[in-house]
Amino acid sequence: MLFDNSWFHELKGCYTALNPTPLEGGRLLYHNAPLARAMELDETLFAGEGHGVWHGAALLPGMQPLAQVYSGHQFGVWAGQLGDGRGILLGEQRLADGSKLDWHLKGAGLTPYSRMGDGRAVIRSTVREFLASEALHHLGIPTSRALTIAIGDEPVRRETTERGAMLMRIAESHLRFGHFEHFYYSNQQDKVQLLAEYAIRHHWPQWVDEHDRYLLWFTDVVKRTAGMIAQWQSVGFAHGVMNTDNMSILGLTLDYGPFGFLDDYQPDFICNHSDYQGRYSFENQPMIGLWNLNRLAHALSGLMSTEQLKQALSHYEPELMRVWGERMRAKLGLLSTDSVDNEILSGLLTLMTKEHSDYTLTFRMLSDTQQNEARSPLRDEFIDRQAFDDWYESYRVRLLQDEVSDETRQAAMKKANPALVLRNYMAQQVIEEAEKGEKSALAQLHQALQQPFSDETAAEYRQRPPDWGKTLEVSCSS
Repeated sequence: MLFDNSWFHELKGCYTALNPTPLEGGRLLYHNAPLARAMELDETLFAGEGHGVWHGAALLPGMQPLAQVYSGHQFGVWAGQLGDGRGILLGEQRLADGSKLDWHLKGAGLTPYSRMGDGRAVIRSTVREFLASEALHHLGIPTSRALTIAIGDEPVRRETTERGAMLMRIAESHLRFGHFEHFYYSNQQDKVQLLAEYAIRHHWPQWVDEHDRYLLWFTDVVKRTAGMIAQWQSVGFAHGVMNTDNMSILGLTLDYGPFGFLDDYQPDFICNHSDYQGRYSFENQPMIGLWNLNRLAHALSGLMSTEQLKQALSHYEPELMRVWGERMRAKLGLLSTDSVDNEILSGLLTLMTKEHSDYTLTFRMLSDTQQNEARSPLRDEFIDRQAFDDWYESYRVRLLQDEVSDETRQAAMKKANPALVLRNYMAQQVIEEAEKGEKSALAQLHQALQQPFSDETAAEYRQRPPDWGKTLEVSCSS
């Protein structure tokens, strides 16, 4: 297994070299076996209580750990210097195919960027990030991944005293919008250019020699971001804290905190109870994505003209609508394009909003529609039957236009409409077991999340959430 750290060698002045601080009583709780196999890792690393690398007590050969510095806008306000306050980039694993993966240890202890924090993570937040990143990955949405969860006996003070934990996060890169903002606002234009050249060299090498490489690169960043958010919207995922320092330059879902998947369809759903004004509500995410890209554009203004930046940003809305349109048309089982499609979709969403329909289950049940049947199995889910019947008749007429068999369409719809998503109550049940040092519930849910589109998934994960599960409050505290 080969490790390097291009950030360490090529981006001097963009980090502080630093080893993790071992977690008191640290031991491996759980590892992501499918990901470990894909990463060509030796199973002996996970035997017993696991290698010390999982809880900060040891390094693997070639690792050169460091804490990155970055800044950002938080809840729309410039927050100044931030950085890896509890995370350490251990190094980059080089795979046999030449690709590289960052190993980033969260909860790794104090760094120069911890501000008022303690540098630790807790079991609660670590389990939630592990499950969420796996859930999105298996839904086909770009994201960081989680390799291991380590727990310890170290007390960590949050709203109450909790136990410390560490997460090994894996990603192609941890480069963020906030990296560029940090050096722009500190008047270090040379570092902004250094980061841009680094990004292009390592992740967009096809454009290294192009004279307009910055424009090509930034345009792709815009499109990746738009596509990622469109995919969030299609599955009802709310990130909860879309600060610019939490935005990946590669369009990966990054930094899971107070996230939430929709239960009842509420466009104004706020998953972060600290978001008092609803800035990061579900329906606001597309707008915030563009706002964040405008902040990145400002930081890149020394590399491109105003017209070039505007040109790149102009791709955001078309790409967002293209991806979202494709996803929602697939969820409805519309295999062609028609001018009435938007009306069909908005009509259903209006009914769902009025009746607080479960977002995931409604679309999954819709997947069983038989176009020649005048009644839908979904009808009994609505109180206003007449309103549903009126909508369903127009929907059925639209389906018949495609001249596709029920079998073909239903199969396609079930690949677009998951049978389960990671609901907050599911994560909470796993957390309660993990805090006792138990991993069976975690393993069971992790297995289910790997098959989100399967009818074979355990029925307990495909039911409506209990009432208490809809009222869980989640904050940024971790």
